[in-house]
Amino acid sequence: MPRKTNPGKKPRHSQIKKRSKLKTALLIILGLIVLAGASGLGLFIYYAQSAPKLTYNSLSSDNSTKFYDSKGKLISRMGAQNRDYVKSADIPTNLKNAVVSIEDRRFYKHHGVDPIRIMGAATANVTGSSLGLQGGSTLTQQLVKLSVFSTAASDQTFKRKAQEAWLAIQVENKYSKSQILEFYINKVYMGNGVYGMQTAAEYYYNKPLSKLSLAQLAMLAGMPQSPTNYNPYKYPSYATKRRNDVLQAMVKNKVITSDQATQAEAQNVQSGLAKTHTKTNTSLKTAKYIDAYLQDAISELEKKGYKVNSGLKVYTNLNMKAQKSMYKTANSSTTIAYPSKNFQLGATMVNVNNGKVVAMQGNRKTKVSFGLNRAVQTDRSSGSTAKPLMDFGPAIEYLKYPTYQPVKDTPYTYPGTDKSLMDFDNKYQGTITMRKALVESRNIPAIRTLENVGVDRAQGFLANLGMKFDKPLELQNGIGLYVSSKQEAAAYAAFANGGTYYEPYLIKKVVQSNGKTTNYKSKGKRAMSESTAFMITNMLKGVMDSSDGSGTAAKISGLYEAGKTGTTQYPSDYLNKVPEGSSMDAWFTGYTRHYALSIWTGYDRQFKTGHYITQEQSKLSQEYYREVMAAASANKSNIDWQQPSDVVQTEKNGKTEYYVAGYPGTSTDDSSSQTGVTADSSVTTAATTSSSANSQVTEPTTSGTTSNSSNNNYGGSTSSSNQTQVPSGSGSNGGDDDTDDNATTDSSTDTTSSSDSATSDSSTSDDDNQTDSNTTTTTTTDTDNTDNND
Repeated sequence: MPRKTNPGKKPRHSQIKKRSKLKTALLIILGLIVLAGASGLGLFIYYAQSAPKLTYNSLSSDNSTKFYDSKGKLISRMGAQNRDYVKSADIPTNLKNAVVSIEDRRFYKHHGVDPIRIMGAATANVTGSSLGLQGGSTLTQQLVKLSVFSTAASDQTFKRKAQEAWLAIQVENKYSKSQILEFYINKVYMGNGVYGMQTAAEYYYNKPLSKLSLAQLAMLAGMPQSPTNYNPYKYPSYATKRRNDVLQAMVKNKVITSDQATQAEAQNVQSGLAKTHTKTNTSLKTAKYIDAYLQDAISELEKKGYKVNSGLKVYTNLNMKAQKSMYKTANSSTTIAYPSKNFQLGATMVNVNNGKVVAMQGNRKTKVSFGLNRAVQTDRSSGSTAKPLMDFGPAIEYLKYPTYQPVKDTPYTYPGTDKSLMDFDNKYQGTITMRKALVESRNIPAIRTLENVGVDRAQGFLANLGMKFDKPLELQNGIGLYVSSKQEAAAYAAFANGGTYYEPYLIKKVVQSNGKTTNYKSKGKRAMSESTAFMITNMLKGVMDSSDGSGTAAKISGLYEAGKTGTTQYPSDYLNKVPEGSSMDAWFTGYTRHYALSIWTGYDRQFKTGHYITQEQSKLSQEYYREVMAAASANKSNIDWQQPSDVVQTEKNGKTEYYVAGYPGTSTDDSSSQTGVTADSSVTTAATTSSSANSQVTEPTTSGTTSNSSNNNYGGSTSSSNQTQVPSGSGSNGGDDDTDDNATTDSSTDTTSSSDSATSDSSTSDDDNQTDSNTTTTTTTDTDNTDNND
């Protein structure tokens, strides 16, 4: 029989206890939720009360970012002079629909803050289902962010979000949806120094918005999320995908049909792009001079987490006189005979004592703003300028080679291959000294030296100089590294200052619209010993002032300086298409106690008929150095390098040579009796096997014996007897920033904080001459608009 149940039976005591605990737990959770909500609401109200004021001017203005040179002079006002404001009635309906569809589909339904949108974005972030089309902020919140807040990633705090939401609600209560959309379309940053979509239409297409196709309008609507990555000139594939995302969002929002989207997607994203721009990044008179420098400064600014369209004040290390000198030498020199307008160059000058990039030239005879900046490109081999960095510098550092180290200039084949290495003159000089090999830029002794050092140790030496590579280096890189002039100038600066590497930087201070100020400096680190830096410098002097030196065309009379040449030869299968001795690239990197300057010269399309560099034209980089460095050094003290205490001077074959104290086979108390060591000394490492070199890198040389010229005056101190004023020479068109006019600043009502007050400049106490050995990034609240301490 089935068991009878008693419907009136009371639950057991244990069941009652469990239910009571569950009820209590639910009440506690509910209470915590209520408490958290109340606390959150209270905190929201507290933060909202301290929100900044929002005015019509802040919503409608361009919110431009201003850039200043090292003297505090305004050099660029990004967007202020090249923004064409477009009223709502003149904005195409397709553009309005595109912006709303991709940025905020519920724009016409919410009141500034959209809880549904926030929950959807949060869910998508947790589940990973987001297509990357929309985030949690409404279009109105984005407008508020662009108008009154910093867009730096570090400022994305709860306080900022609360204030942003509160102000968005206020904007919605005061302005119509049409006007809010008008504000946004006119304010967003569109890349290349352009603000607002009307100006962007003129910049990218040389047309007003009303004349653009659906596909073109969709591309513009998608750009504000990431103007750099969606630049159709540089990244057409990314731009295409983003444009198509916009079109599909419009289909989903039912403002265009699928057929319209398909037709628009079939249009090449680069179709109709302007070849010349009627709108440039700035209307200031300095625009043509600072193009490359400003472009790299913007890149550095974005890497620090800032958005250009944030109303920032950016103070740079730009020495305007040096910059103008570099520009004029590249474009209107009366002493340098460039072969054609297609002949290009990229050059960077850094302060050797602190890493400040003081000038940068990215091209010549180019009128397009923010074009290819050849000063920072890393797709061309540096030729023999790599030898001090990868071969001989590490040999002194790790193997204690003296300057008179015997090295072999004899027939050589890369290990494991049948690829022979030759010098430009196709000759061998037998056993020679390391000094002679470097001064005359002999390839074979350099690679044999690298074998002894070992590629791994050499690559570590390069890493200490800021040069890191995606793939392991090989032996042939000892005569050619794929680096930029910016990297090489900073690396050679470590030779100049006694072995300390400073990462090159352009921006020294950023002042945000709320007054928050962040100062930047490069923290120096020991990259090599003082003895290595001194001995490399001592040998590199001979490159410029020895009769057999490869860089004599760069020599500035009376100036203490050192440097290295570099050329790259065409691949063997192309040699019959160019005159004998022609090169693809020609470099020169040189330095003084104050500045390092690295120059690449060549053609963008080096394999095009006629785009080769003759032996004579390979000296143009040296001539550029000579003219620019003479100008930069005209008002600087002329100081020789001091011999470190652990470096011993000796005489070898009537020449002054140097070695590190304790070098094997030497006596530190009787240097005159030193004996040499055998070629490729007993201090060796296993040879590193490399694959066949892609191209043969050579250097033009003159046979003969290295003379013991004036490069032996190395032991002088920095006393007045060893400091001379450099003749102005060809430096009449530029020079030191110290002689600049009084700094001028923009006319905003900023105040200067006592902790960051401006100081006057003088020729003997500028920041160019100060070494930042222990530097950090500091942040303060400040609205300073001048910074005259160069």
